[in-house]
Amino acid sequence: MPKITKAIIPVAGWGTRRLPITKIIEKSMLPVGNRPLVDYSVQELISAGVTDIYMVISNVEPCQVREFYKDNIALNKYLEDRGKMDRLALAKTLPENVKIHYVSQDPSAKYGTAVPVAMVAEEYNINEPVFVFFGDDFIWNPGGESSAESLLNSIKSEDESAILGVEVPREEVVKYGMIDVADGKLTKIVEKPDLSQVTSNLVHVSKYIMSPQLIQEMVKYVNSHDFGPKDQEYMATDPLETFIKSGGVVRVAPTTGEYLDGGSLEGWVHANDVVCKNS
Repeated sequence: MPKITKAIIPVAGWGTRRLPITKIIEKSMLPVGNRPLVDYSVQELISAGVTDIYMVISNVEPCQVREFYKDNIALNKYLEDRGKMDRLALAKTLPENVKIHYVSQDPSAKYGTAVPVAMVAEEYNINEPVFVFFGDDFIWNPGGESSAESLLNSIKSEDESAILGVEVPREEVVKYGMIDVADGKLTKIVEKPDLSQVTSNLVHVSKYIMSPQLIQEMVKYVNSHDFGPKDQEYMATDPLETFIKSGGVVRVAPTTGEYLDGGSLEGWVHANDVVCKNS
């Protein structure tokens, strides 16, 4: 099992599905329990051994994600002066050995799930396997295997990639990207299929390990197309399909946890209900 120390987390965008609240609060910073949505993925990745996180943020100020992950000197002093050391530990949102690198994305430029991966890969010359987790959902599995661990345990070498598979009722597959599997490997992805097209109740939730070869496929795809804002999104699943058709190995990692999605109002309310009842 390879050791993976880098992760890409895209959190840019306007969060238009959650307006008007996302006019003032970044979608990834919406609270679930006592923590922002994105922090569930951040802490899970850190626990899996990640020490460098590449956060793709919107080029607008102030950036709430950046503020959350840096030390608040005034708050720290207030807590120290009053002997609230337990509170001080909670205010420390990153271990000393973990660094977040911020990459700004223009929300009016190219968009879609492949774009932030390509941006980070080119800016930081990524040539090793990385986790790619999007910042508005997570797998809730306290006491069990995390989604990062499931992905890690599914691959055999650094040349293999992995995608997380989540089982949903057949009638709900139409809301996601359906994935087909053979011998533990991804064979096909169909984004939001018609019910008549549904052949599997396994869907993906945009949590990956991407090998260097798959990352380069993302870069090539973004750089070789010029979609306009009304034409087509640069979906990560498009180069992923190309990759597996050319012989690339993408393992499908199952999860025993519950998928929680903060991108919709209903999903966010449910996520808070689950986390608050079990914390």
